[in-house]
Amino acid sequence: MRPHRLCVAVSVGVLAIFAVVSAQRADAIPAFARKYQYSCSTCHAPFPRLKPFGEEFAARGFRMEDPSKEPSRATYDVGDPLLQLSRDLPLAMRLDAYASLKEKAAARSDFEWPWAVKILSGGPITRSISYYVYGILEQGESVKLEDTFLQFSSVFGLPVDLTIGQFQVSDPLFKRELRLEREDYEILKARVGIVPTNLTYDRGLVLTWHAPAEVEVVAQVVNGNGISPAEHDNFDDGSYKNTALRLVRQFGPVRLGVFGYQGRAERGNFRNTLRYLGPDLIVDLGERWRFSAQVLKRTDDDPFLVGYVGRTYVTKGGFGELLFFPRGQDGRWVASLLYNKINSDDPATRYESVACTGNYLLARNARLVVEVARDLEGDANRLSLGVITAF
Repeated sequence: MRPHRLCVAVSVGVLAIFAVVSAQRADAIPAFARKYQYSCSTCHAPFPRLKPFGEEFAARGFRMEDPSKEPSRATYDVGDPLLQLSRDLPLAMRLDAYASLKEKAAARSDFEWPWAVKILSGGPITRSISYYVYGILEQGESVKLEDTFLQFSSVFGLPVDLTIGQFQVSDPLFKRELRLEREDYEILKARVGIVPTNLTYDRGLVLTWHAPAEVEVVAQVVNGNGISPAEHDNFDDGSYKNTALRLVRQFGPVRLGVFGYQGRAERGNFRNTLRYLGPDLIVDLGERWRFSAQVLKRTDDDPFLVGYVGRTYVTKGGFGELLFFPRGQDGRWVASLLYNKINSDDPATRYESVACTGNYLLARNARLVVEVARDLEGDANRLSLGVITAF
């Protein structure tokens, strides 16, 4: 290792050790923790990963199951039953910052500070309507909006929720924003050819039916071209809407789902038809272990939109993730192993990586991250030391 790279590694390591030694136990105070005066550990283990209670809280539109547990201090009594006016605008921030050592990069050692800054807000508007929005400054870019939606709960009194706005298509499968690793779930963000469609951010609507027997049905209708700025007063660059359907069933500690997606992309007289299909799995192995996996097959008939006629382009891939909580899910340590693999007829889409990540809670709302990742396809390594905090 070159001397200046060794100096950076030692400096970051000393700072990390000092932070661990000097940290005290503390509870997080982001927007919902402040409102309900709960610890972040009520919903997260560790943040931003959600516990079942946190998942249910979010699914209800950020409200408690028992209305009597909603704090009266959170809203004004204006004498109008049609107005639920919050006393304070719920705001929170998240800061992600890293220092990295990389192979085969222009800057072998890099202070990536900040890597991302998010300003978040969300909560109930009425007893059945909620909102969620956050702006992000990422990798030095200007601020942009990502998740931005309204949620209508129990539409017409039925066990159906409606979400309208901007969100990640993959959220019903795995929420990328809640992962503990820096390495991503690559199959969800992979694109083929020049087609902008993947399973990350898009605009549209989601219908969630909470069916009997622990079955959930999620249907989505989206533009299919991401969240780029509008052109000629249109966000959608084609005349066709993309659709997705997911079915999921809980079997004790096992969650098993299947996902299908169909869409089109257009450019001039050329059109690409694409489809996704595949299962997903989560297995809770007691309090200390969790295994997650996603497998997807994608097909495209003209991904470069050039009038191609021939064999369909096939992309197959997925990921496997193993989480280990040495002292249970409310402990301060979490280790993870994440493996990504994508095979594709488009060489630019191929990817394979493995990442080993250690997490230590400096506080309930501050997490130290150490990750060693190897890009097996590109034959390169990356060591990252970082701090992620929310407040």
